[in-house]
Amino acid sequence: MKNTKILVLGSNGKTGRRVVEILEKTGTIEIRPGSRNAKIPFDWEKPETWEKVLEDIHSVYITFQPDLAIPSATASIQEFSLLATKCGVQKIVLLSGRGEKEAQLCEEIVKQNAKNWTIVRAGWFSQNFSESFFLEPILAGIVALPRTEALEPFTDADDIAEVVALSLLDDKHNGQTYELTGPELLTFELAVNEIANASGRKISFQGISLAEYILMLRDYQVPEDNIWLVNYLFKEVLDGRNSNITSDIEKVLGRKAKRFSAYAQETAETGIWNI
Repeated sequence: MKNTKILVLGSNGKTGRRVVEILEKTGTIEIRPGSRNAKIPFDWEKPETWEKVLEDIHSVYITFQPDLAIPSATASIQEFSLLATKCGVQKIVLLSGRGEKEAQLCEEIVKQNAKNWTIVRAGWFSQNFSESFFLEPILAGIVALPRTEALEPFTDADDIAEVVALSLLDDKHNGQTYELTGPELLTFELAVNEIANASGRKISFQGISLAEYILMLRDYQVPEDNIWLVNYLFKEVLDGRNSNITSDIEKVLGRKAKRFSAYAQETAETGIWNI
């Protein structure tokens, strides 16, 4: 794939940034970052920016913000995937939401419109505790969340990015749907306990109702789009449908998926959870 150009949408995000780093190490791939602040800007809410960023692109990694579950996602994915194929894109790799029926509608759109495709499904990222909305309460020393009984196979963004990069680079992954999980099931409380142990900090966990959690997010002036998404995930997705693990990471990478405890230890060493 010498001189191949790959467009990475969400190049500053949790998986996009890591995919860019992996592709750069090959030394043979030209990467075009897709973000509002890139040299060639890209904005999901401004379709007029799409065609320019697709010029001379062989493959595209799609991450959709804030999530494929939002009502406008299907129309955006339909329009973008059609345009990408029209512009000569040979492969689309889509990051999809595990257990999200709305995301699966977007998967079908990509399958219909792309010349070649790979679907990569994932649920809750381990990095949500260090690079997203769970970081602030961890720093405050108290995490209050609903659905305390829910078991989730938290998936490391490094593992996801490696699967995505290989899917972009190797045609043997064309036409495959990979469902990625960590190697164990944990409640949110157990995950927080792992972080407390790794960081040497006292972090308490409190179970609250979803209604209380939504009110708390509004008190902290969290944007309504984010609140809608959190409500959707806790109400619709954390109902047990994802409380199982798969071996797809091992199947693609030839090694076990990263355990949450390993993520917690590695992340604690960066100092991100220090007060």
